[in-house]
Amino acid sequence: MPRYAAFFASMNVGGNRLKMTDLRDALEREELEDVETVVASGNVLFSFDERPSDGLSEMLAFIVKDRFGFDTFAAVRSKDEVRAAIEDNPFHGAGKNGGEDKRVHTLFLDGAADPDQFGVLTAAYEGRGPERIALGDRCLYVDFVEGVGDSRLTGPFIQRKLDRRFTARNMASLKRILEKMD
Repeated sequence: MPRYAAFFASMNVGGNRLKMTDLRDALEREELEDVETVVASGNVLFSFDERPSDGLSEMLAFIVKDRFGFDTFAAVRSKDEVRAAIEDNPFHGAGKNGGEDKRVHTLFLDGAADPDQFGVLTAAYEGRGPERIALGDRCLYVDFVEGVGDSRLTGPFIQRKLDRRFTARNMASLKRILEKMD
């Protein structure tokens, strides 16, 4: 049975508090197997019949809404897709601030970004900060040169320009998650 990683957005921020043990229990009741949370809140590994990851994303978001009462987005990726989120990131190992992988992120989108909208995003952000941005397959790659907390490249800004929901993970977290998937 294939192994997947689910990266939940907006979990344990604002009013969306959820114990990872409760999330794990809810997913196990839905016949996901080998469910485990990993690295930090909002990261879940599981085994399930082979399916397109988009359908699994919708299923997990529905489970959270149904069981816990809040909307979320779950980016579900196979092991190969998690590996690609690391290896295809052009800033991985080459972050401007000493190559720090904790500042280099993959932003998992809820679908493919329109290249024209990506152009609008980069044009609108030009000159606002030192971040570097690249477009990937259902993701963005970002080097938050001075750190996420000090960046003007915010989630709402990205979401408005791309018209896509997303959740982000840094390279260090993704590497640990990939190791656990093996």
